[in-house]
Amino acid sequence: MINRRDLLRMGLCAGAGLVPVPRTLFAQATAMPGMGMPAANLQASPSRATYPAHPPITLASYVTPLSIPPVIHPKAATVPIHMRPFRHQAHRDLPPATMWGYNGMWPGPTFEVRKGQPVSVKWINQLPKKHFLPLDYTIHGEGQDVPEVRTVTHIHGARVMPESDGYPDSWVTSDGRTGPVRAADPCHYPNDQAATTLWYHDHALGITRLNVYAGLAGFYLIRDPGEDGLNLPSGQYEIPLMIQDRSFNADGSLLYPPAPNGTHPVWMQEFFGNAICVNGKAMPFLEVEPRKYRFRMVNGSNARFYHLTLLPADASGKPNGKPVNAPPFIQIGSDGGLLPAPVRLHYLIFSPGERFDIVIDFSQHKGANLAMVNDAPAPYARGGEIVPSDVMLFKVTKPLSGTDTSSVPEILIPFSPLDPALAVRERTLALTEMDRPSDGYTMIGLLGQKHWDDPISEDPKAGSMEIWSFANTTGDVHPIHLHLVQFQVLNRQPFDTKAYLQTGKLVFTGIPMPPESNERPAWKDTIKTYSGYVTRVIARFDLPAGTVTKPGDEFRYVWHCHVLEHEDNEMMRPYKIVA
Repeated sequence: MINRRDLLRMGLCAGAGLVPVPRTLFAQATAMPGMGMPAANLQASPSRATYPAHPPITLASYVTPLSIPPVIHPKAATVPIHMRPFRHQAHRDLPPATMWGYNGMWPGPTFEVRKGQPVSVKWINQLPKKHFLPLDYTIHGEGQDVPEVRTVTHIHGARVMPESDGYPDSWVTSDGRTGPVRAADPCHYPNDQAATTLWYHDHALGITRLNVYAGLAGFYLIRDPGEDGLNLPSGQYEIPLMIQDRSFNADGSLLYPPAPNGTHPVWMQEFFGNAICVNGKAMPFLEVEPRKYRFRMVNGSNARFYHLTLLPADASGKPNGKPVNAPPFIQIGSDGGLLPAPVRLHYLIFSPGERFDIVIDFSQHKGANLAMVNDAPAPYARGGEIVPSDVMLFKVTKPLSGTDTSSVPEILIPFSPLDPALAVRERTLALTEMDRPSDGYTMIGLLGQKHWDDPISEDPKAGSMEIWSFANTTGDVHPIHLHLVQFQVLNRQPFDTKAYLQTGKLVFTGIPMPPESNERPAWKDTIKTYSGYVTRVIARFDLPAGTVTKPGDEFRYVWHCHVLEHEDNEMMRPYKIVA
């Protein structure tokens, strides 16, 4: 089990005295096969002067109430969801300003569906033809040969056929133009998987970072009888929390500035805002009763990792106690569903794309204020960028409306571990970056030493089990997401990155480390791959139930880094399942 001391030693956890990790080995990385800049990166790009950068406004914490998205319980054969502009007020002291949202809200409406009850969704693009955030035509897929505004929705973690998965080249525009890969219309979601917290967001090639930042994200919850029987907090005591950092101008509009002195005219290597928003509100507060609540948490940020703790605080939200004096996070679920047993933690390390399903018991804290705070370095875990600490404030000030009869059982659901001995193949997949020698600023990142348009090299057989070993040679922690499948984490092992970059051979410098306590055992679809470590996961590459195949059929999905700025600049690859 990896403890906090180990995490600090590895550079994986925020804390006093954390030494920033350098971005590492850019000189060697430039020599790796496939690390050249593609022709698309040589196009002309708009001048930075088109997008003047102003400093973001500073906002007061804990003065805006939390907003909870409305819920859709699909009953019609097809549910229409409209992506459209709207005016949104993110904070008490800001005027409403333009954003883009599913059904005109940020986050979009929360889907609640039942396991085994399929749903069809017609995703309708009603957005303008011009983007309101700065484009960079030197990024592959964001060139002047495609429409400025295009969308395709991906339900993150859903087991679906490729045409409904939100393939990045399956975009559509408001006037009906389509990308080079056919998408289903409407998209079909079988919901043939365990109860879990999923989320949906835009996935258009080259501009995912901009479309998600503009507001295109929402929750998608699957329920099943096993969850129903657990007597967990429910109804008004079950609340989704989408955490996303943003920066705002004084007029309330979103600020996503071009990178000053970057390696591209506009693109920045990671975006970090100065305000943490929860459900579209900047540093909100929530009044709660002295009882148990269930929170379905998604890190929907572009690039920010969070190291979250809960602290006693005064009425203004200023912490005045230690985590041990606050209720623990009782984690009951992860990306792919419920854990076999709860895990009690006083901190959560939360990467973009991950989900935590937690219970907090406020019953012993009547009248108290509890601040959820963040101190994760940005970028994680090197630091150097702004780190807003305030996330949200829980005010245990509502009177108890009735006896709390909910519970958190010590046993949640059965769990079947995947046996590595049954894996038919282990793939070693390099995570590399080419950085500017003068200061280490990233120019491009690659997966498996290949660009998006290179021939597909990952081709598991349908129904087979494989081990994917992500060898992170960079100075960043990359959250890697596989579409379609849920996997289990096997271990992490330090290796000699310099030797690997020069020879392609893995030379290990330490013994394998077991998964973190809330990764073992657990079903995951997004995993933190730490700098200088090989992170091993095991997955069975099953197609959706009922898929009819013939030998040689191919089904195309993607895997990528979920730092959206990295994903948009080549840290994404297609893979195919072969029948």
